[in-house]
Amino acid sequence: MSISSTTDTSSLAAATSVSNENPNGILGKDDFLQLLLVQLQHQDPTAPTETEQILSQTSQLATLESAANTNKALEDLAKSLGSSQQFGTISAIGKTADLGSDAIALDKGISSTFEVYFPEAIEQGTIDITDTDGNTIKTLDVGTNPSGVYQFTWDGSDSAGVAAEAGIYHVNGRYTNPDGAALTTRLGAYPIESVRFDGGNTLVKVGSNYVPLENVKEVY
Repeated sequence: MSISSTTDTSSLAAATSVSNENPNGILGKDDFLQLLLVQLQHQDPTAPTETEQILSQTSQLATLESAANTNKALEDLAKSLGSSQQFGTISAIGKTADLGSDAIALDKGISSTFEVYFPEAIEQGTIDITDTDGNTIKTLDVGTNPSGVYQFTWDGSDSAGVAAEAGIYHVNGRYTNPDGAALTTRLGAYPIESVRFDGGNTLVKVGSNYVPLENVKEVY
């Protein structure tokens, strides 16, 4: 058997070994280095690998290792930034989260329950439910209460007691504080009471519910 054929057989065996260890067929820097060493070990003494080719392969190995290190550094940075962003959300506790909408969806004949936040104490006030044209459909009494988040249930009827049509309605509040100042509020803006981390997701408690942080349009 010639030296050339022996070299080919050995190289094939080494390559097969690498393939079996790496069933996905993706060469890492260690696999690349192993193949390079096998090539140098079994090269034909009468026709050794040219220096230029060795340098080229070595350069490719260095590039591959550099890329792997860069990818690892980027992964670590992404994890670090994700953790920083999560724990940075804790500083929002006590501030107001705006979900960006004062709307509720009503199914005809079915009551709707919602929550409204009153930043100041309520001397007297009402909740106005309006349609998309701005017409007041129903008015709910708020009563006299401390500041806070209050839950209301609309039975789905209009001011005449007739079931309102299914659709989108808007919820806004008008009230006066103990000093007589006229104030307004609306559905969709609540104080952030706590923050919860669940499986990589950040949830904030607004009212009686936890909502994903991405649902919050503004914090103030």
